[in-house]
Amino acid sequence: MLWNNFKVAFAMYSKIPMPRADWSKENMKYTFCFFPFIGLVIGALSLAVGWAGSRFGFQAAFVAAVLVLVPVWVTGGIHVDGLLDTSDALSSWQEKERRLEILKDSHAGAFAVITACVYFLAWYGAYSQLWLCKPALEIMALGFMVSRCFSGISVMTFPKARKDGTVAEFSRKAEDLAVRNVLIVYLVILLAVMVWIQPVLGILAFAAAGAIFLFYHHKAMKYFGGITGDLAGYFLCLCEVGMAVVLAVASVLI
Repeated sequence: MLWNNFKVAFAMYSKIPMPRADWSKENMKYTFCFFPFIGLVIGALSLAVGWAGSRFGFQAAFVAAVLVLVPVWVTGGIHVDGLLDTSDALSSWQEKERRLEILKDSHAGAFAVITACVYFLAWYGAYSQLWLCKPALEIMALGFMVSRCFSGISVMTFPKARKDGTVAEFSRKAEDLAVRNVLIVYLVILLAVMVWIQPVLGILAFAAAGAIFLFYHHKAMKYFGGITGDLAGYFLCLCEVGMAVVLAVASVLI
């Protein structure tokens, strides 16, 4: 059963080939317990890119560009899609129902394009700075798990803006309390490891993730009346790039 939950998590939220699994209630109970392990794959690949960049003397600009692309390669950009759709909806300044309609619109508006440019430029700038600081890169690698733990907790606990979306479907079929508790345990372990790697950088990165989580809750409740899959992706992208920027700045100052 757990193996099927693992397959569903990776089939839904990554482009990593997985054996087929039926999306039954039994096979989706603990899907979000395995969601952070996609972040583990991204983090491991990011560390490998950083190691190769240092080992073979690649230019910082090239290494930073590859690092920016690693999460997109692994996930297929599913969370970036949520970021851009949410940016369009928030920038519309329409009523809640209209914002929810915009989230489902497959067309990219001007604000989505602007957000994409700012998002990837922020990633590129952050990685250009932090990839040479080994502790910062290691903490950022764990950050991909942190963001998914927080995102999973939101799916388990936050009100849903729609009753028929992907998030609502996963939530209905999940063991909410058990999954939430597992994700909290993951977060405690991740925080301990991040602090062990470098106390100041670890605490700052985790604090940034927590602050963005609270910001996400505020935005979702105020403007949408709950969360959707797009909003969960919006949070995950903001959380990761926020941690990267904080680590880039802190790695110079400490």
